Amino acid sequence: MSEFINNRERQPIADNTERLEILKQIFKDLYNGKNVKEVKAHFDAFIGKVTVEEISKLRHEEMMDNDLPVAEIQRLYSMHTDIFRGSIEETERAKHPENEPGHPVHTFVLENKEIEMHIKNKVQVHLDMFIADDSPENVFKLLEDCNLLLDIDKHYSRKENLIFPYLEKYGIYGPTNNMWRIDDFIRDSIKDAKQKLTQYNGEKQAVVGVANFIIQEVLNMIYREENILFPMALQNLTEDEWVKIAHESDEIGFCLTEPADVWKPERNKIDENAISEGYIKMETGLLSLKQLELLLNHLPVDITFIDQDDVVRYFSHGKERIFARTKAVIGRTVQNCHPPRSVHVVEELLADFKSGKKDDEDFYIKFRDKYVYIRYFAVRDQNGEYVGTLEFTQNIDPIQAINGEKRILS
Repeated sequence: MSEFINNRERQPIADNTERLEILKQIFKDLYNGKNVKEVKAHFDAFIGKVTVEEISKLRHEEMMDNDLPVAEIQRLYSMHTDIFRGSIEETERAKHPENEPGHPVHTFVLENKEIEMHIKNKVQVHLDMFIADDSPENVFKLLEDCNLLLDIDKHYSRKENLIFPYLEKYGIYGPTNNMWRIDDFIRDSIKDAKQKLTQYNGEKQAVVGVANFIIQEVLNMIYREENILFPMALQNLTEDEWVKIAHESDEIGFCLTEPADVWKPERNKIDENAISEGYIKMETGLLSLKQLELLLNHLPVDITFIDQDDVVRYFSHGKERIFARTKAVIGRTVQNCHPPRSVHVVEELLADFKSGKKDDEDFYIKFRDKYVYIRYFAVRDQNGEYVGTLEFTQNIDPIQAINGEKRILS
């Protein structure tokens, strides 16, 4: 960038390719340790205003070493937001469906207002009281705030599982790779603060540190969503895709509030006709498509199938799913359905299945009030060729509780 920074009076560059390269270099400078004020000055001098479309083309994994300590990654993402703050051009659109009650973005913004009020009127106030006096009463107030703030997981989960897949469909991966990582930092920090307060032993500064991080990053995330993510999504997603998102949001739930209304778009081309009554002849029987779907959905387990290209092709939809799934994951690579910090585990498992090193793998975890048994099976054809992976998830608490025998009807 040395050829640019000597002339501080230079006008912002108009060529899109050149602007993008300069943007990348500016953030590389930031990641390589340059002072944020200096980098911001370079940004103002050579870029000026930036569009959401330009931001969508920035891929942090191309510019930043992912092996950096978590604290350094958090610091860099925070500075990233500071660079863009006040410099994003408003996207011009003929229609603004996000202003219509019930539209997914309208609901997200409604939640953000509640989250911001909770942060400013509760968390910050009670944190100040705690700093002045870490009495049991003030510890409890802050703990209550953290418990309520855990509801933010629903807001982030809808964003990650409903909006991100559609952006990826249009070749936009920045939010998935960057925002999801920050969402996880926030989730983990809220849980950490809750634990520190539940087991409070006088370590005031530890609580203050994590609480201040939560306040800063939750408010920064609201800015990122409303100034980058939502305009980006509104610019790219179709009305039918927003209808699907609105339709599937109930399955995940809402944060601190609920949709103001049921959204009724001007047009709705979603085909929700009943599935075909055609029949499928298998080696051991004949079923209609409807029978097959009902059969799979009545199994007391959750099933997901990923094809040979790591694309999610199917999941069963039983009455009590253990992990949230939405139809938006269909056609999405499984790597992008997992938080960035756990993708390496998915990659290693799939590599073992594809190479023939393994045919199955089991995991078992405590999840909320359930003991969950998660099994993965490599699916191979008659020639032994890998055609995909089957995920099989079951709550085994009721099974572990079984003892004795039962030989007659209840």
